Amino acid sequence: MKKNINKYLIISILALIFSSKAYTQAVQSQNNDIWLHYFGKNMLTKKLSFTFETTFRFANGFSEKQQYFVRPSLDYQLTKHLTGSLGYSHYLTYVYGNPAMNKTPIPENHIWLQAQFVHQFGDLKITNRLRDENRYVGVAVKDVDGSYNIDRYVFRNRFRYMLLLNYPLIKDEKKTTKLFGILGDEVFLNIGSITAVPNADNNVGATLLNQNRIIAGFGYNINPHNQLQISYIHQNIWNFPDTIEESNPTIRLSYYTNFSFVKK
Repeated sequence: MKKNINKYLIISILALIFSSKAYTQAVQSQNNDIWLHYFGKNMLTKKLSFTFETTFRFANGFSEKQQYFVRPSLDYQLTKHLTGSLGYSHYLTYVYGNPAMNKTPIPENHIWLQAQFVHQFGDLKITNRLRDENRYVGVAVKDVDGSYNIDRYVFRNRFRYMLLLNYPLIKDEKKTTKLFGILGDEVFLNIGSITAVPNADNNVGATLLNQNRIIAGFGYNINPHNQLQISYIHQNIWNFPDTIEESNPTIRLSYYTNFSFVKK
Protein backbone atom coordinates (compact mmCIF):
# COMPACT_ATOMS: atom_id res chain seq x y z
CA MET A 1 0.00 0.00 0.00
CA LYS A 2 2.83 2.39 0.85
CA LYS A 3 4.39 1.74 -2.56
CA ASN A 4 1.11 2.62 -4.27
CA ILE A 5 0.75 5.83 -2.24
CA ASN A 6 4.32 6.82 -3.09
CA LYS A 7 3.67 6.10 -6.77
CA TYR A 8 0.68 8.46 -6.89
CA LEU A 9 2.51 11.15 -4.93
CA ILE A 10 5.40 10.96 -7.40
CA ILE A 11 2.96 11.28 -10.30
CA SER A 12 1.44 14.34 -8.62
CA ILE A 13 4.81 16.00 -8.08
CA LEU A 14 5.92 15.28 -11.64
CA ALA A 15 2.71 16.75 -13.04
CA LEU A 16 3.22 19.96 -11.08
CA ILE A 17 6.90 20.20 -12.05
CA PHE A 18 6.10 19.52 -15.70
CA SER A 19 3.43 22.19 -15.80
CA SER A 20 5.79 24.74 -14.23
CA LYS A 21 8.50 24.19 -16.85
CA ALA A 22 6.58 25.85 -19.66
CA TYR A 23 8.42 28.82 -21.10
CA THR A 24 7.04 31.31 -23.55
CA GLN A 25 7.81 34.66 -25.18
CA ALA A 26 4.08 35.39 -25.28
CA VAL A 27 2.41 38.56 -24.01
CA GLN A 28 1.27 38.02 -20.41
CA SER A 29 -2.37 38.57 -19.48
CA GLN A 30 -4.27 38.13 -16.21
CA ASN A 31 -8.00 37.81 -15.55
CA ASN A 32 -9.71 37.30 -12.19
CA ASP A 33 -12.36 34.70 -12.95
CA ILE A 34 -15.53 33.35 -11.36
CA TRP A 35 -16.90 29.99 -12.57
CA LEU A 36 -20.42 28.70 -11.79
CA HIS A 37 -20.45 24.95 -12.23
CA TYR A 38 -22.97 22.09 -12.10
CA PHE A 39 -22.25 18.34 -12.28
CA GLY A 40 -25.04 15.74 -12.10
CA LYS A 41 -24.61 11.95 -12.09
CA ASN A 42 -27.65 9.73 -12.68
CA MET A 43 -27.43 5.95 -12.29
CA LEU A 44 -29.44 4.12 -14.98
CA THR A 45 -28.36 0.60 -14.03
CA LYS A 46 -25.97 -0.72 -11.40
CA LYS A 47 -23.04 0.01 -13.75
CA LEU A 48 -24.31 2.49 -16.38
CA SER A 49 -24.85 6.17 -15.61
CA PHE A 50 -25.68 9.38 -17.46
CA THR A 51 -23.78 12.51 -16.46
CA PHE A 52 -24.60 16.09 -17.36
CA GLU A 53 -22.14 18.90 -16.64
CA THR A 54 -22.40 22.60 -17.43
CA THR A 55 -20.46 25.74 -16.57
CA PHE A 56 -20.79 29.47 -17.09
CA ARG A 57 -17.51 31.31 -16.64
CA PHE A 58 -16.90 35.02 -16.11
CA ALA A 59 -13.69 37.03 -16.39
CA ASN A 60 -12.71 39.92 -14.10
CA GLY A 61 -15.50 39.40 -11.62
CA PHE A 62 -18.81 39.27 -13.46
CA SER A 63 -17.88 42.11 -15.83
CA GLU A 64 -17.05 39.92 -18.87
CA LYS A 65 -18.39 36.62 -20.14
CA GLN A 66 -15.53 34.17 -20.53
CA GLN A 67 -16.97 30.82 -21.61
CA TYR A 68 -19.79 28.33 -21.24
CA PHE A 69 -20.08 24.65 -22.03
CA VAL A 70 -22.55 21.77 -21.82
CA ARG A 71 -21.13 18.25 -21.45
CA PRO A 72 -23.30 15.11 -21.41
CA SER A 73 -21.73 11.65 -21.20
CA LEU A 74 -22.47 7.95 -20.72
CA ASP A 75 -20.31 6.27 -18.09
CA TYR A 76 -19.79 2.56 -17.46
CA GLN A 77 -18.26 1.02 -14.33
CA LEU A 78 -15.78 -1.46 -15.83
CA THR A 79 -14.15 -2.57 -12.58
CA LYS A 80 -14.22 -1.56 -8.93
CA HIS A 81 -11.65 1.17 -9.62
CA LEU A 82 -12.11 1.98 -13.33
CA THR A 83 -14.92 3.86 -15.11
CA GLY A 84 -14.98 4.45 -18.87
CA SER A 85 -16.91 7.34 -20.47
CA LEU A 86 -18.02 8.48 -23.91
CA GLY A 87 -19.05 12.12 -24.06
CA TYR A 88 -19.80 15.24 -26.07
CA SER A 89 -19.03 18.87 -25.22
CA HIS A 90 -20.17 22.13 -26.77
CA TYR A 91 -18.17 25.25 -25.86
CA LEU A 92 -18.50 28.91 -26.66
CA THR A 93 -15.52 31.08 -25.68
CA TYR A 94 -16.17 34.82 -25.66
CA VAL A 95 -13.99 37.85 -26.31
CA TYR A 96 -12.57 38.89 -22.93
CA GLY A 97 -9.41 40.22 -21.29
CA ASN A 98 -6.73 42.64 -22.44
CA PRO A 99 -5.25 41.58 -24.76
CA ALA A 100 -8.08 39.29 -25.83
CA MET A 101 -7.24 35.88 -27.27
CA ASN A 102 -10.27 35.93 -29.62
CA LYS A 103 -11.61 38.47 -32.11
CA THR A 104 -15.13 37.01 -31.96
CA PRO A 105 -16.85 34.27 -29.87
CA ILE A 106 -15.36 30.89 -30.83
CA PRO A 107 -17.50 27.72 -30.82
CA GLU A 108 -16.09 24.23 -30.26
CA ASN A 109 -17.58 20.74 -30.41
CA HIS A 110 -15.81 17.83 -28.75
CA ILE A 111 -16.24 14.08 -28.88
CA TRP A 112 -14.20 12.50 -26.11
CA LEU A 113 -13.21 9.25 -24.43
CA GLN A 114 -12.28 9.07 -20.76
CA ALA A 115 -10.87 6.63 -18.23
CA GLN A 116 -11.15 7.42 -14.52
CA PHE A 117 -9.30 5.44 -11.86
CA VAL A 118 -10.33 5.87 -8.21
CA HIS A 119 -8.41 4.31 -5.32
CA GLN A 120 -9.04 4.58 -1.58
CA PHE A 121 -6.17 4.49 0.92
CA GLY A 122 -7.80 4.77 4.32
CA ASP A 123 -9.59 8.13 4.32
CA LEU A 124 -7.61 9.43 1.33
CA LYS A 125 -9.31 9.11 -2.08
CA ILE A 126 -7.09 9.47 -5.15
CA THR A 127 -8.63 10.07 -8.58
CA ASN A 128 -6.65 9.80 -11.81
CA ARG A 129 -8.59 10.97 -14.87
CA LEU A 130 -7.42 10.62 -18.47
CA ARG A 131 -9.44 12.23 -21.28
CA ASP A 132 -8.80 12.28 -25.03
CA GLU A 133 -10.71 15.16 -26.67
CA ASN A 134 -11.37 15.25 -30.42
CA ARG A 135 -12.00 18.97 -30.90
CA TYR A 136 -13.71 20.70 -33.82
CA VAL A 137 -12.82 24.36 -33.34
CA GLY A 138 -14.33 27.29 -35.20
CA VAL A 139 -11.86 29.47 -37.13
CA ALA A 140 -12.62 33.20 -37.35
CA VAL A 141 -11.88 35.05 -40.59
CA LYS A 142 -11.91 38.82 -41.05
CA ASP A 143 -14.49 40.15 -43.54
CA VAL A 144 -14.03 43.16 -45.79
CA ASP A 145 -16.03 45.30 -43.36
CA GLY A 146 -13.57 44.51 -40.57
CA SER A 147 -15.83 42.13 -38.62
CA TYR A 148 -14.89 38.53 -37.81
CA ASN A 149 -17.06 35.49 -38.60
CA ILE A 150 -16.65 31.75 -38.19
CA ASP A 151 -15.51 30.50 -41.59
CA ARG A 152 -14.91 26.78 -40.94
CA TYR A 153 -14.10 24.21 -38.28
CA VAL A 154 -10.72 22.52 -37.92
CA PHE A 155 -9.81 19.34 -36.05
CA ARG A 156 -7.51 19.50 -33.05
CA ASN A 157 -6.66 16.75 -30.59
CA ARG A 158 -6.09 17.40 -26.88
CA PHE A 159 -5.15 15.08 -24.02
CA ARG A 160 -6.05 15.90 -20.42
CA TYR A 161 -4.70 14.34 -17.23
CA MET A 162 -6.06 15.23 -13.80
CA LEU A 163 -4.84 14.07 -10.39
CA LEU A 164 -7.24 14.88 -7.53
CA LEU A 165 -6.87 14.14 -3.82
CA ASN A 166 -9.93 14.11 -1.54
CA TYR A 167 -9.63 13.91 2.25
CA PRO A 168 -12.41 14.11 4.90
CA LEU A 169 -12.08 16.89 7.47
CA ILE A 170 -15.32 16.58 9.46
CA LYS A 171 -17.57 13.54 9.88
CA ASP A 172 -20.95 13.25 11.59
CA GLU A 173 -21.93 10.84 14.36
CA LYS A 174 -22.53 8.12 11.74
CA LYS A 175 -18.96 8.54 10.44
CA THR A 176 -20.32 10.04 7.22
CA THR A 177 -18.10 12.72 5.69
CA LYS A 178 -19.63 16.19 5.83
CA LEU A 179 -16.68 18.51 5.07
CA PHE A 180 -13.70 17.48 2.94
CA GLY A 181 -10.64 19.04 1.34
CA ILE A 182 -9.56 18.70 -2.29
CA LEU A 183 -6.16 19.26 -3.90
CA GLY A 184 -5.09 18.54 -7.45
CA ASP A 185 -3.67 19.50 -10.80
CA GLU A 186 -4.91 19.11 -14.38
CA VAL A 187 -2.70 19.46 -17.44
CA PHE A 188 -3.99 19.88 -21.04
CA LEU A 189 -1.65 18.78 -23.85
CA ASN A 190 -1.85 19.56 -27.56
CA ILE A 191 -1.41 16.29 -29.46
CA GLY A 192 0.29 16.26 -32.87
CA SER A 193 3.34 17.74 -34.55
CA ILE A 194 4.33 21.00 -32.90
CA THR A 195 5.03 23.73 -35.46
CA ALA A 196 7.12 26.85 -34.95
CA VAL A 197 4.65 29.19 -36.68
CA PRO A 198 1.28 27.44 -36.87
CA ASN A 199 -1.48 28.61 -39.16
CA ALA A 200 -5.24 28.27 -38.72
CA ASP A 201 -5.42 24.83 -40.33
CA ASN A 202 -2.68 23.16 -38.28
CA ASN A 203 -4.19 20.62 -35.93
CA VAL A 204 -1.84 21.47 -33.06
CA GLY A 205 -0.65 24.72 -31.54
CA ALA A 206 2.83 26.13 -31.13
CA THR A 207 3.15 24.80 -27.55
CA LEU A 208 2.77 21.34 -26.10
CA LEU A 209 0.90 22.80 -23.14
CA ASN A 210 -2.59 24.09 -23.88
CA GLN A 211 -3.66 24.71 -20.28
CA ASN A 212 -2.76 23.90 -16.69
CA ARG A 213 -4.94 24.16 -13.59
CA ILE A 214 -3.83 23.91 -9.98
CA ILE A 215 -6.87 23.15 -7.80
CA ALA A 216 -7.48 23.50 -4.05
CA GLY A 217 -10.74 23.77 -2.16
CA PHE A 218 -13.42 22.40 0.14
CA GLY A 219 -16.60 20.42 -0.31
CA TYR A 220 -19.67 19.96 1.86
CA ASN A 221 -22.07 17.01 1.62
CA ILE A 222 -25.56 18.38 2.27
CA ASN A 223 -27.00 14.86 2.04
CA PRO A 224 -26.25 11.71 -0.02
CA HIS A 225 -27.63 13.36 -3.17
CA ASN A 226 -26.43 16.98 -2.96
CA GLN A 227 -22.99 18.52 -2.52
CA LEU A 228 -21.46 22.00 -2.63
CA GLN A 229 -17.85 22.83 -3.44
CA ILE A 230 -15.79 26.00 -3.46
CA SER A 231 -12.37 25.86 -5.09
CA TYR A 232 -9.48 28.12 -5.95
CA ILE A 233 -8.09 27.31 -9.39
CA HIS A 234 -4.99 28.90 -10.86
CA GLN A 235 -5.50 28.57 -14.59
CA ASN A 236 -2.77 29.07 -17.19
CA ILE A 237 -3.75 29.16 -20.89
CA TRP A 238 -1.43 29.28 -23.93
CA ASN A 239 -3.22 30.46 -27.07
CA PHE A 240 -2.89 28.56 -30.35
CA PRO A 241 0.00 30.55 -31.93
CA ASP A 242 1.66 31.11 -28.49
CA THR A 243 1.37 34.90 -28.68
CA ILE A 244 -0.70 35.34 -25.47
CA GLU A 245 -0.46 33.50 -22.15
CA GLU A 246 -3.17 33.97 -19.56
CA SER A 247 -2.56 33.47 -15.83
CA ASN A 248 -5.98 33.53 -14.20
CA PRO A 249 -6.75 33.34 -10.46
CA THR A 250 -10.18 31.71 -10.37
CA ILE A 251 -12.93 30.96 -7.86
CA ARG A 252 -15.19 28.05 -8.82
CA LEU A 253 -18.56 27.47 -7.14
CA SER A 254 -19.87 23.97 -7.83
CA TYR A 255 -23.12 22.13 -7.16
CA TYR A 256 -23.07 18.32 -7.48
CA THR A 257 -26.03 15.94 -7.56
CA ASN A 258 -26.08 12.15 -7.46
CA PHE A 259 -29.33 10.25 -8.12
CA SER A 260 -30.20 6.64 -8.90
CA PHE A 261 -33.06 5.36 -11.04
CA VAL A 262 -32.20 1.73 -10.38
CA LYS A 263 -35.05 -0.28 -8.91
CA LYS A 264 -34.09 -1.81 -5.59
